[in-house]
Amino acid sequence: MNSGMLRQMRPTFFYALLGVIFMFAAPSVLQLFTIINLTTAIALAVLALSLALIWGYGGILCFGQVAFFGLGAYVYTISAINFGGSTWAILMSVLVTSAFAAALGYFIFYGRVSDVYLGVITLTVTLIFFSLIRRTSGPEYKIGNALLGGFNGVSSPPINLPWNPTSFLFPEQVFYVAMAALILCYVFVGWLVNTKFGRVCVAIRENELRAELLGYDTRLYKLGIFTIGAGIAAIGGVLFCNGVGRITPDVFNLYNAALTIIWVIVGGRGTLIGPIGATFALFYLTAALGGQSVLNNNLVLGVILIIFVLLVPKGVAPTIIDWVNARRKKAPTRARRRRGSRAEGSQ
Repeated sequence: MNSGMLRQMRPTFFYALLGVIFMFAAPSVLQLFTIINLTTAIALAVLALSLALIWGYGGILCFGQVAFFGLGAYVYTISAINFGGSTWAILMSVLVTSAFAAALGYFIFYGRVSDVYLGVITLTVTLIFFSLIRRTSGPEYKIGNALLGGFNGVSSPPINLPWNPTSFLFPEQVFYVAMAALILCYVFVGWLVNTKFGRVCVAIRENELRAELLGYDTRLYKLGIFTIGAGIAAIGGVLFCNGVGRITPDVFNLYNAALTIIWVIVGGRGTLIGPIGATFALFYLTAALGGQSVLNNNLVLGVILIIFVLLVPKGVAPTIIDWVNARRKKAPTRARRRRGSRAEGSQ
């Protein structure tokens, strides 16, 4: 890692350090129920991070990112039941989900499917998963020893210590794993977008034809970032089913698909920390709204989306960054004016 990349990654390391501090401080000041809810929010933040990567830096608007999130959760659960532990199940979840995304992405990108149809295809895949798994209620629908459970879902075995299936992690320990996974994924994505691969993906996002004329295989780069994003979403799915304790087909529904898009829009497309922060904020906002019966959650989220699209189109994080940069540029000018006024006064 050269000095230029280190300078570019300073904000990433700063936010990662804040995450480490929070990881060790939270269990000592928060109640167990809050820690369990936080684990769920962290899993969703990993999902938001995956979409922030492929949409914000790859220019791929995937309406069905929850398909990879839910698939990762189901593959983990089924594998953990059959393997009798979580070690191989986690690896299986990431590999199977990434392979599925690579196969789907191959037909999309090498088939020259346009952006609008790409969004429709990924959303359709999500709804197919939702519809199919809801129809697997009977005892004949099973993979190995794991019953799929239909709309009731299936209980997810908890994470255990590596290579020790008899030593399960308690909720507080799962929180540590979830925070560590989020921090590592965040640092990895922050590094990835600053590599040549990431810069080429951004160039493709800005002008795909120009990138092709420069000799880059845009289809291969888009397939690569699409597959990586799916693998990260699968990690979020693993954390989610461990935080909740089970996985159901509802993870594939339209509400979750739309919510993921809202997180990135509100947090700021083209940033990584913005969608993560928006996920936590909106997660606890919807949780607070769930305790009352006056306002509908979907109505509130719709209003928030409209407000941000119309008034804060860049999202929270980019808007704050632009404001800070503007203040920095104006600071020398104000300082010169003050020095000039003091000089005139002394005369």
